[in-house]
Amino acid sequence: MPEESQAVVKAIALIYETKFQEQALIIEEQGKRIKELEDQIAKNSKNSSKPPSSDGLNKPSPKSLRKKGLRKSGGQRGHKGENLKMTSSPDHSREHKVTLCQNCQKDLSNLPVSEYQKRQVYDIPPLKMEVTEHQSEVKLCSCGCKNVGEFPSHVPHYVQYGPNIKTFLTYAQNFQMIPYQRSVEFVSDLFDHELSEGTLHNVQKVAYDSLEDFELDLEVFLCSTDIAGFDETGMRVIEQLYWLHSCSTDKSVYYHIDKKRGKEAMDNASILPNFDGIAVHDFWKSYYQYDCDHALCNAHLLRELVFIEERFKQDWAGQMIELLLTIKTDKEKAVEKEQNCFTQQQIEAYQKKYIEIIEQGEKVNLPQQTDIEAHKNKRGRRAKTKPQNLLERLKNFQQDILRYIHHFKVPFDNNFSERDLRMMKVKLKISGCFRSLTGSQFFARIRSYIGTARKQGISVFDAIRSLFTDQSVPHTLIHNLYLAE
Repeated sequence: MPEESQAVVKAIALIYETKFQEQALIIEEQGKRIKELEDQIAKNSKNSSKPPSSDGLNKPSPKSLRKKGLRKSGGQRGHKGENLKMTSSPDHSREHKVTLCQNCQKDLSNLPVSEYQKRQVYDIPPLKMEVTEHQSEVKLCSCGCKNVGEFPSHVPHYVQYGPNIKTFLTYAQNFQMIPYQRSVEFVSDLFDHELSEGTLHNVQKVAYDSLEDFELDLEVFLCSTDIAGFDETGMRVIEQLYWLHSCSTDKSVYYHIDKKRGKEAMDNASILPNFDGIAVHDFWKSYYQYDCDHALCNAHLLRELVFIEERFKQDWAGQMIELLLTIKTDKEKAVEKEQNCFTQQQIEAYQKKYIEIIEQGEKVNLPQQTDIEAHKNKRGRRAKTKPQNLLERLKNFQQDILRYIHHFKVPFDNNFSERDLRMMKVKLKISGCFRSLTGSQFFARIRSYIGTARKQGISVFDAIRSLFTDQSVPHTLIHNLYLAE
């Protein structure tokens, strides 16, 4: 073959070889992108931080990490059931007389009663708005002084709503999540009384203003508490995305609504900047900008490990799940035996196993030479896989992940904070959004009060009624927090 022809063939071969290499790179990039998209689609509420509402109709099959107990679900043998019982002091009594004999039709009207058979009916009386008129005496003394009787403190105007209806409206809107318009309809249907949405707003404002000192006292307490859980969730206010931040303990909860999600909003909430206890939270990096001890939520970590086990088929993830749950179970058993800590030998054994699993995972996820070479001419950090990122976090934040084995008061997860935010999402589902920032602030403060009252076993209705009467419950709640410390 002539040299010119050979040169042409070589040139064509070089062109095709270059194209093949380019296509191979494109196919490789497409494969990675397809894998990313498949991983994204595979995420659900069981293996990621996505909420259950995002699962849609394709809800994953139930898969609990809890070990099955020996008992069947439902009532156990020997368990005494509960039913409606007769009361010895009924509010009303009605007699059903016997006047004729069922057999011979003889008149029995004057015959004495030999015994009574009793049946009782539990029901509520017909509901009706009642109007109470307060009349204050006016007397003129011989000295010329005009004396007027004193009205009760809750009757400052000529006409007003009383504490019971105010309590009912505040309860319906902030505890049962009923929107303004439906609250108006509810009162109309139930009490045959028409009121305006402006009246509802005014009632909310009275409750909000009366809780100003309570909120300040709660902030001061939370800054000094040993352990608190922190979380945040999105809220819709005036059709915009706002964030509801929470701080929770076993006896209290505090909410703050803010336009921001990160450190600026947390500073505005006034707790984390002054907090020096142990903050329990997820891996949202803003929390690590505060100089306090941290404890990471292991429930979030378990979901990520489930995802690695399902999508990447890596055994180390399942081993880490088993280790974390084993430590949790061992801790629960120790607490039942009234122990307040693990032995140093136990802690060292847990930590050793933890490190061994990470080292096993790192061997499986060593950087591929092709990825290293492909990144040589690119700027920035080389992208890591999800298992590599998770292993790095497990290694770098070991102390925060395992803090619950060093301090028994530190919970395994941050579920107690997430429970306090769960009803906030119900509020959004019912109402859609808040129509004003003021309304959302009303809700946040009043809901802080309601949540704290519930955690301390105080009736929500009684707690709200106190805001319109004696103001005793807010002080009691704060006092109980310091007693429990």
